[in-house]
Amino acid sequence: MTEPAEEGRVVLIDKPLGWSSFDVVKKVRNTLRVRKGKRVKVGHAGTLDPMATGLLILCTGPMTKQIDRFQAQEKEYEGELTLGQVTASYDSEAPVQEECDPSHLDEATIRAATGAFVGHIQQRPPIFSAIRVDGERLYKLARRGEDVEIKPRPVTIDVFEITAIDMPRVRFRVVCSKGTYIRSLAHDFGQALGVGAHLTGLRRTRIGDFHVDAARTIDVFVQEEKALHDARRAADDAASNSGEERL
Repeated sequence: MTEPAEEGRVVLIDKPLGWSSFDVVKKVRNTLRVRKGKRVKVGHAGTLDPMATGLLILCTGPMTKQIDRFQAQEKEYEGELTLGQVTASYDSEAPVQEECDPSHLDEATIRAATGAFVGHIQQRPPIFSAIRVDGERLYKLARRGEDVEIKPRPVTIDVFEITAIDMPRVRFRVVCSKGTYIRSLAHDFGQALGVGAHLTGLRRTRIGDFHVDAARTIDVFVQEEKALHDARRAADDAASNSGEERL
């Protein structure tokens, strides 16, 4: 999407695996700075963990004032969790701490357990998260081994459905409100089944009316911006040469 610089832009990026949301912001900011020849304000509307892929909404210039509006919109995810293994981070970024054989669980039991998590629920965020407690990020307290009381927060989960089961891996789809931690959902789901679980894959497919199918990869974004930069430079050179010829 291209708009006049003074109006700002909404940029949809399909975040790659292993990149933090800030990595994407920094890459987009640097790319736009090269093309425009000046610093451009860039922010994102909703963090994705490095292990997650999918839709990241970025706003530039004056459009950054709309970030809160985008953040408040409904989110949709596709993910995978592994039953029978618990980690401190609730995902595969941390080593497995506890194991339990989940082979006794049948498909009907697994599918039925999703019902307890649909609707308006109270969810406790992971200790490894960016939420502040007494002014400090939770993940910093966790790394120091400090005990912290994490209060549950209200979230809304409109859809939590199992899409495939290949024990111990379970694939699912979630539609939820702002502030929902899919890592916590995977962890709590495993606890409800009595075997534990952790998140092993996550992809955000939608935010409000914005879908990941309309997003560009980082490489494509950089290539397209470079093409615009080169085209503008060529036009400027042509105009300059034309002026010299008239003289």
